[in-house]
Amino acid sequence: MFEELDRPALTPLPDEPYQYAEWKRCRVNLDYHIEIAKHYYSVPHNLVRQEVETRVTQKTVEIFLRGKRVASHLRSTLPHRPTTTAEHMPSSHRRYREWTHERIRSEAARVGPDVDTLIDIILRSRPHPEQGFRSAIGILGLVKRYGQERVDAACARALLLNARSYKSVAAILKNGTDRTVPPAEEAPILFHANIRGRTYYN
Repeated sequence: MFEELDRPALTPLPDEPYQYAEWKRCRVNLDYHIEIAKHYYSVPHNLVRQEVETRVTQKTVEIFLRGKRVASHLRSTLPHRPTTTAEHMPSSHRRYREWTHERIRSEAARVGPDVDTLIDIILRSRPHPEQGFRSAIGILGLVKRYGQERVDAACARALLLNARSYKSVAAILKNGTDRTVPPAEEAPILFHANIRGRTYYN
């Protein structure tokens, strides 16, 4: 019976062994990423706030909307880091796709220690580092207009004020307050203290 019925119906074994998969429902975050095991994977940006299903194996993450696959990524084990496909990004974000976290930090360190510190804070304060790219790249772009020394001084002032944005640094430079001694009400505990190579006095 086997030779007559079963053997003619047999097909070759798959080229790859069976992979165990887990299914999980996720809500797409405002940054068009979902979280799987503390890593973030992108989906098309128009799916923000949508609920999707994910199929997770040891090697891949597949994302489905109402049964249709909308994204697929290689599985990553790096915690709190994103895997982003350029086509998933809105056009306003694609201008930054050539910038990496490492490149931004390298450029910041080249400008000065306070620029490096402020940009590190900006990147770490966002749920995903890419959310801070716009502010960080904007701060680096101020060097062309104001020079490295003034931008570094403005970042030092921003750190004293706990200001963590491009707009704050740009306003400090525009108003020239990077060249003045901070008043007592801004930094009451930092007088006569050396901050990143700068000494402030009352």
